[in-house]
Amino acid sequence: MNNYAHHVLREAALSILTWIIVGLIAGVLASLVMGGTGYGLIGDIIIGIVGAFVGGWLFAKLGVSSPWGGLPGTIFVAFIGAVVLLFILRLLRGARRVE
Repeated sequence: MNNYAHHVLREAALSILTWIIVGLIAGVLASLVMGGTGYGLIGDIIIGIVGAFVGGWLFAKLGVSSPWGGLPGTIFVAFIGAVVLLFILRLLRGARRVE
């Protein structure tokens, strides 16, 4: 494997690892803020990663940006998105119970 291919693979692995860490932190924090116990390791990572997309979309629609740059800003946006996601999921779950 040449140096370029090794560099590309290393960058891809670091990017995936970063997404997992951001997802885990955002998912755990959102679960705590929303008063839950969390969804387990994999569940919290998924909530956090989906929350990052929700938060990014929401921030773009509102025309705002994170107060921090870099990784802390990414975690903040993912956290806000994860809170919104959990709120919507709880609304949907509550609506099903009422019916």
